[in-house]
Amino acid sequence: MRKISIAVNWQGPLDLQATLEEARIADDSGVHLMSVAEAWGRDAFVILTALAGATTRIHLGTSIVNIFSRTPAALSQAFITLDTYFGHRMVIGLGSSGPQVIEDFHGVKFDRPLQRMREYIEIISAISAAEPLHYNGKIFKLDRGFTMRDHQPPADRRHIPIHVASITPKSIQQTAELADGWIPIFVPREQWPTQVAIAHDALRAAGRDPGAFDIRSGGSVSVTDNTEVAYWKIKENAAFYIARMGDFYYEHFLRIGLADEANAVRAAWREGGSRAGIEAVSDELAQSLGYAGPVEGCVEWLDAQREAGYTIHAVTIEERNPSARAEIYRKLVG
Repeated sequence: MRKISIAVNWQGPLDLQATLEEARIADDSGVHLMSVAEAWGRDAFVILTALAGATTRIHLGTSIVNIFSRTPAALSQAFITLDTYFGHRMVIGLGSSGPQVIEDFHGVKFDRPLQRMREYIEIISAISAAEPLHYNGKIFKLDRGFTMRDHQPPADRRHIPIHVASITPKSIQQTAELADGWIPIFVPREQWPTQVAIAHDALRAAGRDPGAFDIRSGGSVSVTDNTEVAYWKIKENAAFYIARMGDFYYEHFLRIGLADEANAVRAAWREGGSRAGIEAVSDELAQSLGYAGPVEGCVEWLDAQREAGYTIHAVTIEERNPSARAEIYRKLVG
């Protein structure tokens, strides 16, 4: 069976009832994970609570919440409460976000993200395990030995899995050292084995077993008859992150050998606006970052991901008929 992941669309209007129905279909069809993103839009935990109440088996998580706008204790409270009352199904997805969102939306200084991520993971893990909180970090100094009130985790759930979105070499190394999973982004198909090997090498260097670590796919597959629209969305997403989300993602494209593409997108967006930037993403790059087409092609793509070492696979489905959607999910799960 494949571990399939689906996401709640964080951009544009949200039909909550339709989203809950989607969650129920996925839950019944064996989908592994449903994740909620949070940027400068809807609150992730409100939506997770609604999803948790509508489902019984599917894992639920964030992809991602940032580590600046809430304290590690506040994140712990939210995740532990959901995990306790809804069947121990949470997956914590963390990321640093970037200076634009953190400073110009949340009004918090974007400072020492790598160190901050380390301390968040360590503090959240301690609170989850109901350990007295004595923590002497470079950012957080927590001396009174607090534990979360009324939190008595069972022996097999003293740790909620933590997956981290990381793209720089140092952050990937730290993710391998501290986290339970890695959330990469924008990995062309021809670089899947290379990127997975980087994570596995970092895990072995940290004395950890790569087989006990999740790596989410760095791009989605879309079951659709309208491939032109689907690939346009891939281009749209890539162009936005390259041109409008600061330098982190742009530099990622440079590191993986796509400087010409990234520079062309930035120049086109700067000179001609968003549409020009999107059009500057080549068909070849879009088709290496994701797949759009019939379910059989999607299954081939997912199996290639699994062969490369990815363990959780992001999918989207265009079909709106509930029974047909369920059947497609079952085929993707296998």
